[in-house]
Amino acid sequence: MSKLKIEIITAERVVLQDEVDMVVAPGIDGQLGILPHHVPLLTSLQLGELRLKKGSEEISLAITGGFLEVQPDRVVVLADAAEREEEIDVARAEQAKKRAEERLSFRTGEMDLARADVSLARSLMRLKIAEKRRRKKG
Repeated sequence: MSKLKIEIITAERVVLQDEVDMVVAPGIDGQLGILPHHVPLLTSLQLGELRLKKGSEEISLAITGGFLEVQPDRVVVLADAAEREEEIDVARAEQAKKRAEERLSFRTGEMDLARADVSLARSLMRLKIAEKRRRKKG
């Protein structure tokens, strides 16, 4: 069976390079499923879970937006930020969630409100992926 080469890159590092069977990405207009031989595509990504299927294994990453380029045999993700599931610091994500909820409850200004909303969404996504990993380990 054909495979897709995947590269996930941030400004700081190459997060992952591998060959996978399928990529499921949080596109700006919804989830995108990418299989080998997909038509070329370039799209924006939103904050969400990037899932990679490799045989019976599923790998999850938390990404905070960026771009996705698809070629028939290759996918490149240029992410604003990306964390592999095993890299997520649950305690730090919990603290970020708590801080964001506190900021939202005080509502000091529109800019602070928008930043708190994004921070809360990012921490909840990271916690969701960490919980998924914990359940997989059983």
